[in-house]
Amino acid sequence: MKGWEWLIRRVLVVMAFSSLSLLALIALFIFAGGVPILAEVGVEQFLLGTRWAPTRGHYGILPMIAGSLWVTGGALVLGVPIALACAIYLSEIASEPVGRLIKPALELLAGIPSVVYGFLGLVILVPLIRVLLGGPGFSVLAASCVLAVMILPTVTSVSYDALRAVPATYREGSLALGATRWQTIRMSVLPAARSGILAGIILGMGRAIGETMAVIMVAGNATLIPVSPLDPVRTLTSNIALELGYAAGKHREALFATGVVLFLIIMGLNLVAEAVAGRGRSR
Repeated sequence: MKGWEWLIRRVLVVMAFSSLSLLALIALFIFAGGVPILAEVGVEQFLLGTRWAPTRGHYGILPMIAGSLWVTGGALVLGVPIALACAIYLSEIASEPVGRLIKPALELLAGIPSVVYGFLGLVILVPLIRVLLGGPGFSVLAASCVLAVMILPTVTSVSYDALRAVPATYREGSLALGATRWQTIRMSVLPAARSGILAGIILGMGRAIGETMAVIMVAGNATLIPVSPLDPVRTLTSNIALELGYAAGKHREALFATGVVLFLIIMGLNLVAEAVAGRGRSR
């Protein structure tokens, strides 16, 4: 029996470290493809250059970085208030039967393929923006609206768990002091769940900045720094997906270097989310 326990323990250890090994291999593959062009062009020129024309020797990805920040920021502005309101309603206000109905429906949004969101945005949202606000319709605003819906399950689910983890004594003590239900939520529950909610927002940010297909379909994919929500835009992920199929030589290396930048951004966001969530648990 002890021999079987030893074998199972070793198998579990190997399986646990396999995910870490896979991450290391992915990082090694991306960095091996992208570092040479970064060394040749220079990190500053690559990150701050405003012209992307790899076939002519121009490798500036600042328009794509700006596009990713615009789209991600817009998604957070539009999506986070709705997600937080849903989490508060489900955890503090909704009855149990209503919660059992709404929460699975929200989580089901995470299982819908991104191409479906992109198709709906292309058919409904882009023409609507074109008619009501002007411009081509393919824009920062269209991509932000689509991503706002896509991050709803992530932010809502993590925020809901954070709110439910607040001890019931916080609510009882606040109500006993004469606070209303909303005052209890606003002044006792939300501050106590702040770290978990912030971690959910950061994870939603990582989800938004890493999305590809839906953004390609509605953003317009222009390699220009946007100055308005109605301007077309290209993100880092879109740039890789659109050009990797035919890129070769230094062009391909530049796309790998774009992947390095994106990899570091998302890893940084995940580490920040883990640190924030860990600080909340330690309290």
